[in-house]
Amino acid sequence: MTKVYITATGSYLPNKPVDNDEMENFLGLINETPSRTRAIFLRKNGIKTRFYALDRQQNTTHKAYEMAALAVRNCINVSSLDFSEVEMLSAATTQSDLPVPGFASMVHAESGIGRCGLASHQSVCAASLMAIQNAYLQVKSNTVNNAVCCAAELPSRMFKGKRFEGQQAFANGETALPLETDFLRWMLSDGAGAMLLQNEPSRQKLSLAIEWVDLKSYAHAHELCMYTGTQKEAGEIGKTWLDYDNISQANAAGALNLKQDMSQVDNIVKLGIQRFFELVDENQFNPDEIDWLVCHYSSHHFRPQIVELLKKGGVEIPAEKWFTNLYTTGNIGSASIFVMLDDLIKSGNLKAGQKVLCMVPESGRFITGYMLLTVTGPENGSAFTENIAEIKPPEIRVQDKPIQEWLVRQLSVVWFDFERGLQQVPIVKKIFNGSLTLEEYKRLLVNLRQQVIDGSQWIARAASNVSMEYFPVRSAFIKHSSDEHRDYQILEKNYINCGGLSEEILTGNKNIGSEALSAYMFHRASQPNPFDLLGGMFIIEGLGNRVSGKWGRAIQQQLNLDKDQVSFFIYHESSDSNDNHFERFEQAIQSELLTKEMAEKIVKTAKVVAKLYTLQLQELDNF
Repeated sequence: MTKVYITATGSYLPNKPVDNDEMENFLGLINETPSRTRAIFLRKNGIKTRFYALDRQQNTTHKAYEMAALAVRNCINVSSLDFSEVEMLSAATTQSDLPVPGFASMVHAESGIGRCGLASHQSVCAASLMAIQNAYLQVKSNTVNNAVCCAAELPSRMFKGKRFEGQQAFANGETALPLETDFLRWMLSDGAGAMLLQNEPSRQKLSLAIEWVDLKSYAHAHELCMYTGTQKEAGEIGKTWLDYDNISQANAAGALNLKQDMSQVDNIVKLGIQRFFELVDENQFNPDEIDWLVCHYSSHHFRPQIVELLKKGGVEIPAEKWFTNLYTTGNIGSASIFVMLDDLIKSGNLKAGQKVLCMVPESGRFITGYMLLTVTGPENGSAFTENIAEIKPPEIRVQDKPIQEWLVRQLSVVWFDFERGLQQVPIVKKIFNGSLTLEEYKRLLVNLRQQVIDGSQWIARAASNVSMEYFPVRSAFIKHSSDEHRDYQILEKNYINCGGLSEEILTGNKNIGSEALSAYMFHRASQPNPFDLLGGMFIIEGLGNRVSGKWGRAIQQQLNLDKDQVSFFIYHESSDSNDNHFERFEQAIQSELLTKEMAEKIVKTAKVVAKLYTLQLQELDNF
């Protein structure tokens, strides 16, 4: 069986963090009466802020499957894979948005992933490790090469004040929720997390090797503890919500409320520590070798109990080795372990060789969950540390003129959309994540070369269509055309220096994206006074000014290339800065030719060129 690695993680937390004083503004008052127990439970759980997929009118802003899909997207976006390459999706939640179909199907439909294997897991907190274990075993057994697993929770909508107003207890004069529901109202919050599992580690950043996943159920020995859909009567399960004559009756009886049996809940710590010591006795891990304990304790109330029981068994894990985000992110149920691992990775505190023990107890009907991870370093040396995923828009100087300022704002918006689109392109993701091969790099050069040749030609055509009254702009276009002429020659040399044959690159064809881009640029350049092409220059020169150098250095490091094999990209960064390409652009937009009508045309052309340039990179070798 193969080794399995967590190579990317992602999370999604809805809206802005909500502090303790604001909670009831989102969950709402019950019968217009503030909670008398909120402060007590908040002191016990220690949570300071959390996230709700609700607005202040108690409207749901995100569905659980939407949050899961967003976490999946965030995960894949920082991975070496394209969405179409994901082979399996394993999803978890406590309560899906819909009873039917499965939660994983709903997430899949929103995620952008293509056809794949699928698995839905429904429990409480341990559903997370069920989803991870399923994905882990699929990759480990070589059934698939990769799998995405995720979890999302949206309990806030179950605690909205309006949900309780029609229940019998309040109709009979009650003014407070039963303790078993009120306790959870101040405990749970919303969010989602995801991770990518692969059969090989990342070549450019730290990965987490999964050593094992352990899940044990104790439902045979304990009563129902955390549940919805029924009422417990003397410890026995009563009618389920589907056994009532209708849903309204089930709701009026409180059967749909999420509840926690407070007399049972402390079993969660005892069982968790019991299994901890069993795993030690089974030689699954040595407590002294654990560098990080990522423990999903649902409330600070349980942490001292965990510490005390560990000490009684001769184990003491120093406080600095504990990692949790409970106090700032809240208890997100099955999503918690995903979001905690995402935060731990992003903290920068992990080092190759460290051991990470994940602990996920569940109080639904009591399940213990453990996972042991080993931090592994990049296979080909140190990771590329430059943040090539962050592409800031080119800086444009303005002269306090309203039209200029409007244009710059609009172009910045176009640039950010362009940036997000680029990050989805498979070849760009491979550059970002260190998985680009030499052959893929050579194909990129072949595909780019055909359109680069056209660059100087459409600029020259644009210059020929600029009337003499705008002579300075015409001159700038001509000078720019001369600069662009040498670009494709540098590109060709890079290709040959990488082992490519000159006849291959000299006889190459445009891919369908390059055809569309060149055709559009020549069309616009053929119009009288085609100043809107400044929008196209903003995008293309912005790439050279802000992006190409980062790409070139990343490619050079991951493929161990010489400068004369990546100089096309690195030259562009210095050329587009030092040869005053953007100074010419600034001069053009500062001239009197910039009317509101022309500014709008520039923005539109920028949008079109951004889309077509992205298409050119998406359609590599599609001739």
